[in-house]
This record gives sequence, structure tokens and C-alpha cells, in this order.
Amino acid sequence: MKQYWELFLIFFKIGAFTFGGGYAMIPLIRNEVVNKKRWLEDDEFMDMLAIAQSMPGPIALNTALFAGNKRLGFKGSLFSGAGVILPSFIVILLIAMVFTQFKDNPLVERIFKGIRPAVVALIVAPLLSLGKSAGVRWKNLWIPVVVALAVWQLNVSPMYIVLAAILLGISHFIYLRTKINK
Repeated sequence: MKQYWELFLIFFKIGAFTFGGGYAMIPLIRNEVVNKKRWLEDDEFMDMLAIAQSMPGPIALNTALFAGNKRLGFKGSLFSGAGVILPSFIVILLIAMVFTQFKDNPLVERIFKGIRPAVVALIVAPLLSLGKSAGVRWKNLWIPVVVALAVWQLNVSPMYIVLAAILLGISHFIYLRTKINK
């Protein structure tokens, strides 16, 4: 039972002290499960992260569920999932109870406007780290930049980008296989 509570507490801590959403939690989860606890190898974590991103639902929750399942099976995923969700649930509940009283307060408005740049930085920093682990280098940096611009400026659905990436990956695999066979 001690291992289950350890999982819960690790993910509760991550959920409680991370601002900026799921993507800001990813490097903390990675640090805990890969670097500190060594429950997963880095390559295994990156594969798990790719699967978690493709699944419906919040990325941090999906990652926590995968890590918990890898560590202690189904019950481990329940404990890790509860740990990562519970802090947000409690905070949102408290905010909902008191925010209506302060929502028009100019000081509260300024505080929220001041938090925005910090949240952006908390999201960008892990993305850079994840990009490095995923193999993004100077020679292929254009790929995520073009994808981000297509989604942001041209309103291209990420679904089409994922489908195009799958087709390109299959095409590249077939090309390499025929080249090797010749």
C-alpha cells in the first residue's frame, strides 16, 4: 500500500505546485518518473508521452495514468490519476466559491494579467526540453514551426497534420525499405 501512496503523493505534489496546465507538468512528471525514481527510461517516457498526446483528455492526466499503470498496474493508474487531478479540483472548487465576490476587483484583475506571461514561460520552457528529447534539432526545427504556424495562422486542424505525418512516416518507411532491399 505504501507504493500506491507514494505514487499518489508524487502526482499530488506535481498537480498542486504546477501552474500553466498539463504541458507545464510534463517536465516535472518526467523528472520524477525518469530521473529520480527511474520507473521509466527516457525513450519509454517519450513514447508514452506521444501516446498520451494522441488520446482524448488532459495530457497530464493521461501521462500520470500511463506512468501509474507502468509502475503498479491498474490500481497504480488510479492513485496517480487521483493525485494529479485532486489539487486542481480543490483549487477550482475554492475559486468558484470565492471568485464571484472578487471578480470585479481591479487588484484581482491586475494579478491575473500579471500571471499570464509567467504561465506562457512555464509552457514554453518544457516544450523546448521536450523538443530536444524528441529529436528536434536546428536542421529539422522548421517542421514544428511550420506546423504551429499552420494551426495558429491558417486554422489547419491538428487532425489533418497528424494524418499527414502518419502518411509521410509510412511513405518514408516504404522508401527506406525498398532502398535497403535493392
